[in-house]
Amino acid sequence: MKLRAIQYVVLIGVAAVFLGPLYWLLSTAFKQPSEIYQWPPAWWPHLTWENFSLAWKAAPFDRYFLNSTIITVVGTALKVINAVLTAYAFAYLRFPFKKVLFFLVLGAMMVPGHVTLLPNYLTVATLGWINTYAGLIIPGIGSAFATFLMRQHFLTLPTEVTDAAAVDGAGHLRTLWRVVLPMSQPMLVTVVVITAVEEWNNFVWPLIVTNTASMRTLPVGLLILKDEEGLAAWGTIMAGTLLVLAPMLLIFLIAQRYIVGGITQGALKG
Repeated sequence: MKLRAIQYVVLIGVAAVFLGPLYWLLSTAFKQPSEIYQWPPAWWPHLTWENFSLAWKAAPFDRYFLNSTIITVVGTALKVINAVLTAYAFAYLRFPFKKVLFFLVLGAMMVPGHVTLLPNYLTVATLGWINTYAGLIIPGIGSAFATFLMRQHFLTLPTEVTDAAAVDGAGHLRTLWRVVLPMSQPMLVTVVVITAVEEWNNFVWPLIVTNTASMRTLPVGLLILKDEEGLAAWGTIMAGTLLVLAPMLLIFLIAQRYIVGGITQGALKG
């Protein structure tokens, strides 16, 4: 019993470390200015929606939200399609230098994303894609991590099923669509959620490749909101942060049962 009690204490402590900042953000977004700076802290604020109204008016959040939604939906779709097709090729097709190319994909996972910022920017500028959706989306449609996860999962599927599809005369695309993907739903949902969160939270690339308010995204909009409101308006800033956080948090809560199963299904296999 003592051991179990200690385990519960540790779990509660760990949960408090992760949930404490989230609760503080949520409560501050609904606090009145006088409650934000009072001591001892006001853990149960008198709820007000004024901070959300101020945040929405201080910066064009409607445009930022539209831009982030378009970039996330289109970027996630292109990135996942690219990863699925590439992973299927590495898992089921035979072609020269297959292992070498896969090791190059693994090597790409070890390269920091900031290394490619300058080459990508020069390419986008040359193509005239500054302040365009193409410039925001196209350079990021390749994902070594998503390709690795999908390839490893495909290798765990029974080969008898794909062999049977080949015997029935199904081509690779039909086998992928009708056989492989239906058996890969948990992993596919996991990859979609991870990719969507990455696209939604992307800050550095939209900041570099856009210079007009009409093409800014929500993470960049938060920086602009902070500059507009100053360091004192923490209620407004936290309200804006909650507006950015809420969509991805909702998607994660809906898809969490798939994510746990999807991650564990990617068991390493040669």
